[in-house]
Amino acid sequence: MTLPKPGDPAPAAAVGEFHERSVAPALSDVFACVWTHRMPKTGTPPIVVTPDGTIDLQWIGGALRIAGPDKEPLTEIIPAGTDVVGFRFHPGAAHGWLGLPVCEITSRRIGLEELWGAKARRLAEHIGGVEDIERVLIQFRPEQERGDAVMRAAFALIAQGPPPGAALVAWLGRALHLSERSLRRRFEENFGYGPKTLDRILRYQRFLRLRRASPATSTTLIALDAGYADQAHLVRESRRLTGRTPSIYPVVRNRSQARR
Repeated sequence: MTLPKPGDPAPAAAVGEFHERSVAPALSDVFACVWTHRMPKTGTPPIVVTPDGTIDLQWIGGALRIAGPDKEPLTEIIPAGTDVVGFRFHPGAAHGWLGLPVCEITSRRIGLEELWGAKARRLAEHIGGVEDIERVLIQFRPEQERGDAVMRAAFALIAQGPPPGAALVAWLGRALHLSERSLRRRFEENFGYGPKTLDRILRYQRFLRLRRASPATSTTLIALDAGYADQAHLVRESRRLTGRTPSIYPVVRNRSQARR
């Protein structure tokens, strides 16, 4: 196993400090939580963001941006000492809140001003500091922001994992009472990609959760429980989604905890 060297890109979870809390009740129908990622004051490496099926509204460097849903690992350089504040959309909520299909922002980091123009500038002008963000978001709520409840249910179904041997798209269509064409269109609008891509991403997230819960269990058994055919299947998907093998993550995680 080759360990990352100082200065090499590192998984975002291993860099700095990360805190998550509940969002204000007036925003809880759109956002699942609010988080803060504080970069180290010195020696901040490039960070690698792993696809996790989510979309965030972020406050970084005094501006609001949208972190669209990623399909592959994305490397960012964030200045040392920066605090990134993120509001995580509920599954299926970003499409209505932003007013555009999510497939238009897939794998992108895009300023809210580019999407909303003058409205985004007015919103940012009212934010004097991090403590103002929630109040301003409540004040400037879009008129049409209702999420897609069916797509939220679709996300939950895939997060749990399809039945063994089930054809994913057909299974989802039956469960949600949607034709294949409607299902694919609404996935593109709400998640930025199709059901199979979301399934790959959430299966890997499921593997990570299972391994955190049972660190002494063999990787092969956890991979099977997460829905992989075998450990080789897991390794291929880990490289595809993170650029690394899954064996590197316990080391990275332990290093991160040791700094705190």
